Amino acid sequence: MAYDASTLPDVSGLTVGIIGGTGDQGRGLAYRFARAGQTVLIGSRSAERAVEAAREIAALPGVPAGTGVDGGDNAEVARRSDVVIVAVPWDGHAATVAALAEPLAGKIVVDCVNPLGFDKQGPYALTVAEGSAVQQAAALLPDSRVCAAFNHVSAPLLADPTIDRIELDVLVCTEERELVGVVGALAARIPGMRGVYAGRLRNAHQIEAFTANLIAINKRYKTHAGIRVTDL
Repeated sequence: MAYDASTLPDVSGLTVGIIGGTGDQGRGLAYRFARAGQTVLIGSRSAERAVEAAREIAALPGVPAGTGVDGGDNAEVARRSDVVIVAVPWDGHAATVAALAEPLAGKIVVDCVNPLGFDKQGPYALTVAEGSAVQQAAALLPDSRVCAAFNHVSAPLLADPTIDRIELDVLVCTEERELVGVVGALAARIPGMRGVYAGRLRNAHQIEAFTANLIAINKRYKTHAGIRVTDL
């Protein structure tokens, strides 16, 4: 069956929390969802930093007046959100996720973390004992509904207020097909994006690792490359 946006659920009433929302990727996603009128909560280890980031995002061009953008510490944001996006640095991933197991119970958790290393030859994929970042998250969050998505979205594009459309596909890996529709609908709130099912969690490793290739492409061609699936 070809991609059909008309079948996506209505997610406009969901509150989206972003753990690591003061970093480049988290902040960019928060901005795009806020531009779409989505209620967004910025999470950080420092509630003060999160609140300040939320104020700044709410004031950015394109964010409708009255859009709910707020901040708090990670645990508070996890409790108050319907869908939580994990956008923390890889080296803090396990500790951050494990500490949030209780408030994330029953929640949809979207992991967009890419385990990468960097040396003189450039970026490369790291070996993860569980197989991938999202599989690590799933192991640490047995009571949550976990998926991988938004791994290949350029932070500079997300943050650029002059860009109205971001033409790319968001690859979604999950054990629950229902989550593909929810995450796909959230992706579609950002003009130009589609959510595409890309297999079970065991297939997420190569998606996370491919970010190293995209970084190499961006460096060589001085661009902000993304992924688009053809014939869909």
